[in-house]
Amino acid sequence: MTHPSRRGVIASGLAATALPTLATPALAKTAPSGAPKPWGATPSPRQLAWHTRQQYAFVHFSINTFTDKEWGYGDEDPKLFNPTDFSPDQIVGAAKAAGMTGIILTAKHHDGFCLWPTLLTERCIRNTPYKNGKGDIVGEMAAATRRAGLAFGLYLSPWDRHHPDYGRPAYLDYFRKQIVELCTRYGELFEFWFDGANGGDGYYGGARETRKIDAPAYYDWPTTIALVHKYQPMACTFDPLGAEIRWVGNEDGVAGDPCWPTMPNHPYVQSEGNSGVRGAALWWPAETDVSIRPGWFYHADEDAKVKTPERLLKLFDESVGRGTNLNLNLPPDRRGRLADTDVAVLRSFGDAQAATYAHDLAKGAVAHASAERGAAFSAARVLDGNRDSYWSTPDADQTPSLTLDLPPTRSFDLIRIREYLPLGVRVTRFAVDAEVDGVWKNVRRA
Repeated sequence: MTHPSRRGVIASGLAATALPTLATPALAKTAPSGAPKPWGATPSPRQLAWHTRQQYAFVHFSINTFTDKEWGYGDEDPKLFNPTDFSPDQIVGAAKAAGMTGIILTAKHHDGFCLWPTLLTERCIRNTPYKNGKGDIVGEMAAATRRAGLAFGLYLSPWDRHHPDYGRPAYLDYFRKQIVELCTRYGELFEFWFDGANGGDGYYGGARETRKIDAPAYYDWPTTIALVHKYQPMACTFDPLGAEIRWVGNEDGVAGDPCWPTMPNHPYVQSEGNSGVRGAALWWPAETDVSIRPGWFYHADEDAKVKTPERLLKLFDESVGRGTNLNLNLPPDRRGRLADTDVAVLRSFGDAQAATYAHDLAKGAVAHASAERGAAFSAARVLDGNRDSYWSTPDADQTPSLTLDLPPTRSFDLIRIREYLPLGVRVTRFAVDAEVDGVWKNVRRA
């Protein structure tokens, strides 16, 4: 199998099995007469909206930033949290420069410290030196995110190594009240992130012991997810069975190739999560999460280990390019800002993406298809710039081809193929051929 380089393929023609486009739900119209019937599992409206986001930022910022840990034990003094120059606009601006479409903030990590002034616990920002206890990191980040025109989401760890009742019914009541607070105070959320780390050793109100749980039974995920949707109907949840989004199965930023958006209707299995399962019962697409640094929280000794713009561009291809969404973690330092190195890398990453997609090289091409379903689904639909239109063939034709005749001397080195997701995943395999110096050559099969 050959893999065309972003800068390596020179051609004057292109053939592929299908080049339909991804729907934009807000603009989706009633299906035209004679449209194909959906096949298999299909996405919900909130999932369709999520698919269009493509890439967004994770922001891990909490008491761990000040203890130089990845996982706090739960006994840290809240007074340790004291950013000296917190700038949500700087964080959001850097993310936007990188092409991110949203921000997901860690409102509470495993140590139980809350970045909003909750009245449910004293272990929160009210009892920190930050703004003399009058600050609200969640609120300030939400406001900055919306000022920049980006979407906002929240991470809430189900595991709480501080709470004395973790593992008992009383904690579940506390946890759900936290969900309600976060879903009702900070405007519309596009995603609500539940971490899969659950149960283990912790402070637990001074007990300092290990507590194990049966997570699906303990959290009663259907009820918990329904609570999110009660207040945030368009928020996709991550990642237990019943949620809208699944984990890709690693924290390296690399999705399977292919990575099907469908999964079997049983609890998540990591061996299935990376590539999904073709034709499975649930529309449960993957999110590919990775940090710009080795750790999820800021550590000064990782300042020289920030991923390069070139590596981020490759991660984009290995996540968004494979049909998943990229969730790129950006950890603020103890000032409450992204380090200068991270900001520079993000800007270069954004510039590289902008340059890559600045010009649609298929404009001016002429499309021909081996078969068409009708005028509403003609080959020309792939070139009309409308993400709600698509080329389709009669049901009996399952091996069609589409040819784009490009203007003379026009070259390209990147091809983007999209499927019209409201109809489900209908394309199983595709091939891309290019005419190079008068000879047709296969450049990719998948």
